[in-house]
Amino acid sequence: MNTPAEIAQNYVGIGKKKTELPAVKMFVLGIMAGIFIGIGSIAYEMATATIGGGLGKLVGACMFPAGLALVLIAGSELFTGNCLLVIPLLEKEVKFSNVLKNWIFVYLGNFVGSAILAFLVVYGHNPSLLDGALLDTVMSVAKAKVSLSFGDAVLRGIVCNIMVCLAVWMSFAGKTVGGKMAGLYFPIMIFVLGGFEHSIANMYYLAAGMFANAVYGVGEASVNIGSSLLNNLLPVTIGNWIGGALIGVTYWFLYLKGTKKN
Repeated sequence: MNTPAEIAQNYVGIGKKKTELPAVKMFVLGIMAGIFIGIGSIAYEMATATIGGGLGKLVGACMFPAGLALVLIAGSELFTGNCLLVIPLLEKEVKFSNVLKNWIFVYLGNFVGSAILAFLVVYGHNPSLLDGALLDTVMSVAKAKVSLSFGDAVLRGIVCNIMVCLAVWMSFAGKTVGGKMAGLYFPIMIFVLGGFEHSIANMYYLAAGMFANAVYGVGEASVNIGSSLLNNLLPVTIGNWIGGALIGVTYWFLYLKGTKKN
């Protein structure tokens, strides 16, 4: 296994390669990650709708880490994990303009991928499964997302991405597929179970809610483009960036600051 110091050093090179990707590849890899995280979101909603109650949420939280496993092992680019790019930035191995380009194109790709998957799921009438229980879950999740206060959404986003970036960090400790999956599993399960807010997962949840409004005529006026962007995605994204940057800055300070040879 890689030690934390080795992970920090390795991530400098990993992050540099991420920022050197052509914009079109960043975008397409971002689409893939949006789909992968959406797959984890589907698992969560299916478990919640099938089992119900606290047990359903627990089972859903246990299944959601499949999304990040796909991101890290199958290969893609996820905005929340890429908040760790502050590490090579602080090491002065990358330019801020290139880091910002990565964040923008990956985030947009994540949005498109999430929306594509939500479109396929809802217009394929999957929410009709379980005698409408899945549709109820899709709408209740989306409604809860847009009902958060701005402050709550930011704070829940911070905690969420602290856990996500710790999961990414721990996955880099593993040298096998099994080791990587074991490393990422529990932080992701805990953030889902704890009700914290992940901007990319929310892209799927909110898009699915809006599409379901259109397809099924649910009439949930609170779930719309404006509320999704302003009440959830904006504050959650801010929180996610803060949480991820905190982890990146902390590990840079602990394991890299002052160690660079001239």
